[in-house]
Amino acid sequence: MKVICAGLLFVAANLAAAEVPFSANLAVKTAGNPAQNIRHQWQAESGTDWRLESQEFDGASILVHKEGETLAVTIEAFADVNINLQLYIPTAYDFSDSDLFLPGFWYKKNLRVSDGAPSADVSHHWSFREDRLSIPLTSVFSLASEQGLMVMRTDKHQQDAVSLPGKGEMILSGQSDIGSAGFADIGGKVALQVGFPFLEAPYTYTKKLHLAPLSQAFLPMKKGQTVTLNYKISTVDAGDFSSFVAAVWEQAYDEFQPQPVKNTLPTEQVKSILSQFYQQSFTDDYELAGFSGQNITVEKAEIRPNFEVGFIGRVLLNAFNAIEYGRAHNEPALVAKGEAVIRTYTDKGFNSGGFLREVVNFEKGRETPDYSIRRQSEGLYALFLYLQYENQRGKSHPQLETKIRRLLSNMLTLQKGNGSFPRKFDINMKVVDEAEGSSASAVLALTFAHRYFGDDIYLKAARLTGNYLVNVTVKNAEYYSSTLDANCIDKEAALFTGMALYYLSMLTDDEQQYQRYVDAATKANYFVMSWFYLWDVPFAPGQMLGDIGLKTRGWGNVSAENNHIDAYIFGYLNVMRWVAAEKQDKRAANMADVIQTSLTSQLLPRPGHMAGMAKVGYHPEVVQHTNWQYHHNGKGFYNDDFAPGWVVASIWEMLSEDRAKQFLRAKQ
Repeated sequence: MKVICAGLLFVAANLAAAEVPFSANLAVKTAGNPAQNIRHQWQAESGTDWRLESQEFDGASILVHKEGETLAVTIEAFADVNINLQLYIPTAYDFSDSDLFLPGFWYKKNLRVSDGAPSADVSHHWSFREDRLSIPLTSVFSLASEQGLMVMRTDKHQQDAVSLPGKGEMILSGQSDIGSAGFADIGGKVALQVGFPFLEAPYTYTKKLHLAPLSQAFLPMKKGQTVTLNYKISTVDAGDFSSFVAAVWEQAYDEFQPQPVKNTLPTEQVKSILSQFYQQSFTDDYELAGFSGQNITVEKAEIRPNFEVGFIGRVLLNAFNAIEYGRAHNEPALVAKGEAVIRTYTDKGFNSGGFLREVVNFEKGRETPDYSIRRQSEGLYALFLYLQYENQRGKSHPQLETKIRRLLSNMLTLQKGNGSFPRKFDINMKVVDEAEGSSASAVLALTFAHRYFGDDIYLKAARLTGNYLVNVTVKNAEYYSSTLDANCIDKEAALFTGMALYYLSMLTDDEQQYQRYVDAATKANYFVMSWFYLWDVPFAPGQMLGDIGLKTRGWGNVSAENNHIDAYIFGYLNVMRWVAAEKQDKRAANMADVIQTSLTSQLLPRPGHMAGMAKVGYHPEVVQHTNWQYHHNGKGFYNDDFAPGWVVASIWEMLSEDRAKQFLRAKQ
């Protein structure tokens, strides 16, 4: 059932007072009793200051100061009081024709999500904890006006407190800096909402595809205590949603000025630690050898014979990493493990339809009946790296090459006339998921195929997909359905788009076409960067991630459905730095440094700093930084089970030389 403006009846009345540039919802609570919404009015003290007045409540003074783009809210307690204040800033933009942007979680109207995730189909009024967002702001864009409005919290968050039971009305266990940001449809117009402490309404998104009841936090204030909240309100001119996202992100970056994380371990030490994952996780008890890198527990990091060629396993890329690193560091045991993986996949890793066996679970004796353009492409990417590496050593693998050519032929058959690819299909190439959001991943495999085999048919297909990305994905700012454990707006769709355009740029001599790729990649890059945190989320005492000192700046939210942070980056920083160089963009260049230093070793398990993990080198995957859990444990902890395979591969590739450039510009 759609909910519109739940709990905002009195707000609409307040908006009638045109001289007041906002309205408010003030609530107070005593332990064991329902919260009381306080009737109030605003008394103008000057042209910039308004004070809340109420005959029902004299426990605190609330003063709002608005001057230019600054908004300051000061709450002073006259008695011990538990308080929650939400402000609503009206706009002239029609809700029906506007797009919302709450970075790292909500894009446009969040309609490309599965049932059970927040969207405008569920409600036209949403309020979220600030720590759900990569930047604590709310914003709206009106295409009709070619303009939008942004309201951004500018305080430096230092602390958080436990809120139990996690839903309903809750008096915080202590002091917290976490507020809320959101929006409402009031009389058909958009109002942007900010408040303190947090309000999550009309539902609380507590776990994957689960909307729990509303949650409202109340800050326990002592008599004489003062809290001041600071915001920036700015009008943003933009010709389209992409330009709006770029302008908002730039303003936010300039405000927060995130700096690289200090005390990052050097690359050689990090790879040495990560290589312990290869040493400990290898198993060859079945017809396919591999690294046990998925569906294992944080507590034990046990070996389970379940392999995935792409996505959360990346078993083939990990095999190449082990081979390359093992030879370079005289570790023959690592080389042997990696070679065993490649050899068994060459022999037994392709099915009768010519596809890579994407997901094989030897424990249960089953494998996926459906295949994806993303996993097939990720598998090919790794195999091409291996083949080029072997060629440079004077080695050839004709059997593997033959099987790869058949898989490439399948891909060309699956490609649609507009250049896109279906998301999923069966062994007979019958499409089972028409979504085109994974199309960009195919470009990586196709460009490598062209470079390795010298066949222009693959480059032609890659360029056709590139046209689709430029003319559809980037033009419409629709980055969705790349990740395979959700079907929604996600970071990885934008990331793969940028990578695809980067790869294509290295295979054109046409300056106009090159610039076309640069411009489109630049637009996609703003969406990628919008998923990464510009600020450090505070944690409550006792929440492990805070206790070990995690800095969240530079970590990326995953998707509109999976509201946790992770280390998904692989070779993307090469794209970000390429765009930065082409556009002389210091922000993007600096952001790449922030991401790299933040992801490199903060949570890398090693002696003396196991970061809550069972084994050295098994990097955590689902890092839960807000009131959300994939399945278990919530903010400040990891989910119970995890997939270190892709995380190890991601950080490893981030710290490697630009593999795309090396491959595409190497002599074959």
